[in-house]
Amino acid sequence: MTGAVQVIGVGSHLPGEPISSARIEELVGALPEEVARDISIEARHWMIDPATGAHLDTNSGMCEKAAQAALRSAGITADEIDLLIVATATPEYPLPPTVNLVQDRLGAGRCATIELRAAGAGAVQAMEIARLYLASGAYRTALVIGSEASSPALAPIFLGVPPNKVRIRDRIPTFMFGDGAGAVVLRRQEGTTGGLIGGATGAVGPGRPAGIRVVGGGTHAPIHEQQAAKRLVTLAVDVVSAGAYAPVLVASAIGETLERCAAAPESVDVCVVPEGNAGWMREALADADLDRDEWKRLDGEFVDSLSRRGALGCAGPLVCLDDAWRAGKLKPGQRVLLVGVESSKWVHAGVLVDWTLPFPSFAGEAA
Repeated sequence: MTGAVQVIGVGSHLPGEPISSARIEELVGALPEEVARDISIEARHWMIDPATGAHLDTNSGMCEKAAQAALRSAGITADEIDLLIVATATPEYPLPPTVNLVQDRLGAGRCATIELRAAGAGAVQAMEIARLYLASGAYRTALVIGSEASSPALAPIFLGVPPNKVRIRDRIPTFMFGDGAGAVVLRRQEGTTGGLIGGATGAVGPGRPAGIRVVGGGTHAPIHEQQAAKRLVTLAVDVVSAGAYAPVLVASAIGETLERCAAAPESVDVCVVPEGNAGWMREALADADLDRDEWKRLDGEFVDSLSRRGALGCAGPLVCLDDAWRAGKLKPGQRVLLVGVESSKWVHAGVLVDWTLPFPSFAGEAA
């Protein structure tokens, strides 16, 4: 096949109004100063009402809104999609897949659908899967969505519980995680150059304990035993392990993606890493004794939106990409490296793009 797979549209959606860290402190109590500083998050969005836990949106609803924003920016309609991929670690149901709920919401008609569950790495993996399908000629237009609805698992931590009774280890996730969705439209366009060059992914944690665990609602234990537990779903974060090992994931994603694409680090203009500018990440990257040093030779700018969005799992890379594009940080002719990492079982992914999507004429307009 001739031509290239281009990014022709980008969009995102964040539910409700921003929730400040001061509001989270009212719900669960304060974090130790050094922990709050390392997390580096000032606000996040939740699809639940923090006061009651009531759902104000759904995962598929956030997917639909992000997708519509991406389709608008691409100037196409949902019936032109022939490949739809959703990455999420927080599906609405075990079955049917969330991707098919999104297909119905969009009115996309008959198309190929795929769902991935790799959290922070999932949307970037999905972009590379879509690129391979489009480049093969199997499909022409793909819509890739990353979405996360973490807040329903957070509500039981604080609803009906006095803030001073919430344990520090339970407070940390409420400060860290947000909800939202991001989307990109990809199209194979004949007679063009640039676009998606390639990507790489890997799981580097065999034998290493999980850094993030969401336990409950699955098949790991008898359902009647799960129902008898204090909380049906428990979200636990090993902050020490994540802080120590996440830089290895970032460095691996950068190095392996550049190697797979035969690209020099110096050729990258913008590196989009959802947690790339977090204080703990920058310090850890600087101090880490890593086998790869490609990240040190990147001439481009690291961009992220963690402080304003929170940790968004599958949604993070694409929300960050949309934020950067709408802020004018991504311009045609630039080489963009998009990175996603997942600390639950230490997965990394990266994709390299020679950017061709023009600066939006509606810059500053809400997605």
